[in-house]
Amino acid sequence: MLYLDNAATTPLRGQVLEVMLPFLSEDFHNPSSVYTPARKVRAAIDDARIVIADAINARPEEIFFTAGGTESDNWAIKGVLEASKRGRHIITTQTEHHGILFVCKHLEKIGDSVTYLPVDHEGFVSPQDFENAIRPDTCLASIMFANNEVGTLQPIEQLAAIANKHGVPLHTDAVQAVGHIPIDVDAMGVQLMSLSAHKFGGPKGVGVLFVKRGTAITPMFQGGAQERSRRAGTENVAGIVGMAKALQLSVEEIPTERPRVTAMRDRLIHEILTNIPHTQLNGASGDRRLAGNVNISFRFIEGESLLLHLDMKGCCASTGSACSSGALEPSHVLMAMGLGHELSNGAIRFSLGVNNTDADIFQLIEILRPAVEKLRSLSPLYDDYLKS
Repeated sequence: MLYLDNAATTPLRGQVLEVMLPFLSEDFHNPSSVYTPARKVRAAIDDARIVIADAINARPEEIFFTAGGTESDNWAIKGVLEASKRGRHIITTQTEHHGILFVCKHLEKIGDSVTYLPVDHEGFVSPQDFENAIRPDTCLASIMFANNEVGTLQPIEQLAAIANKHGVPLHTDAVQAVGHIPIDVDAMGVQLMSLSAHKFGGPKGVGVLFVKRGTAITPMFQGGAQERSRRAGTENVAGIVGMAKALQLSVEEIPTERPRVTAMRDRLIHEILTNIPHTQLNGASGDRRLAGNVNISFRFIEGESLLLHLDMKGCCASTGSACSSGALEPSHVLMAMGLGHELSNGAIRFSLGVNNTDADIFQLIEILRPAVEKLRSLSPLYDDYLKS
């Protein structure tokens, strides 16, 4: 199998599975219980909280465990909105993950106000547009750090400085960024940040919401005193311990893995654009883009059809967010960037990770080029282009 969909999920690291296994077997006890075996489990959660806090330069008491990125996003928006004394206006962008956009659409239906900032052709938000959108009743801004489809890295520090100047808390969905680029929540100036373990070699179904000390937020759930009464429910101990180990390993490897994966990314972009005509790169370039993200539009074909051809050859890729699989609409991210229906529908996302090598790049090109040629030979649009 040629796996090039690491933005959707990453394989569980062996070292991570190893530290998880005891909490799926002999150390099964409820961490809220008072007897000795349970206190050992509670200590493991406490240790994991410290590891995760250190990895993003936060305080342990600012780390709250959740079931993943979508829950963290939901909690950040709904929790701050309900606790706010400023008003009920939210600022976000047109290119956010659906974990943000669907929440905002729901809130609009019940009477809250949302501003969706546009982006430019590379996917960047204008800091001036952001500042102009802030109102006296703005209670929260939520802007994704690294876009899950095109890998564009927003200038979060600059945006956070603007938000802080106006007293508006800033949440960032950093699910795609954490574990892949250095993260310092203090230097960034954000009040809330979401992350998800399975994006950096950890298990699925566990994540974190960082909440800066002093940020007003209501609990996500009622029903228990877990997570300092902020997030009720018995903790996913194995997942939490695994997430901490995965993040620790990923952060340690950033100095070597980030340049290695970036070089592979640039090589893949060059090979596709050079060897396959009528293609274009979507998103930002260089250091303004996630190391492993390659989003390419193939003119005259449908991305879904190309994915099926790749799948038959054992290659795993994506047309965008895995959370929108099955959607018939073109990518909302690419449409917001001004690509139009044809280029949006013909886009494929290849996302590289720690297990990929240069050999994977050349294997993909050998599979990709004939697949594109075959699909174009069946395309009336391509036939019309050749005749024109």
